[in-house]
This record gives sequence, C-alpha cells and structure tokens, in this order.
Amino acid sequence: MRVQNSGGLALLVLLLIGAIFGSIIGAALGGILPILAYGKTIGVDPFVVDLSILQMTFGLKLSLNLSGIIGLFLAFVIYRKL
Repeated sequence: MRVQNSGGLALLVLLLIGAIFGSIIGAALGGILPILAYGKTIGVDPFVVDLSILQMTFGLKLSLNLSGIIGLFLAFVIYRKL
C-alpha cells in the first residue's frame, strides 16, 4: 500500500523516530557491543543574546551513534515501502 500525498513531514517524522529508537538501542546494547554506542556530536554550543528586556538562548547539538544511523536507514526503508 502506497501512502498518498505523503510529503516530507512523514519522512522527517519517521527518520526522527528511527534515529531516536536506534540511539536508545545503541545505548542499551553499548556494554555488549561497544561499536553500536560509538558516535559523534556536532553542533553549536548554547549562546545567549541579551537585549536588556529580552534574553534568548540559542543552541543546537546533534548526537548520533552507529545504531542511530542504522535506525535512520531502517526508517527510510519503511518509508519507501509505505
């Protein structure tokens, strides 16, 4: 069955879910298979913009391990099969 009018939002949600579940599985099995927990973190450290009456904090970090990448791949395969 093919999903009709499935835009980028469905793909984004599936990829996000795949990365989260993959990372959780990698953290849980990291003691048994350490390669699954291997990963890198990229991003920008939080920084503050203080405008006297308004203070904003911006930052973004992406931490992905090997099992998270596998989860992304599996989510993409599932998306293609829908």
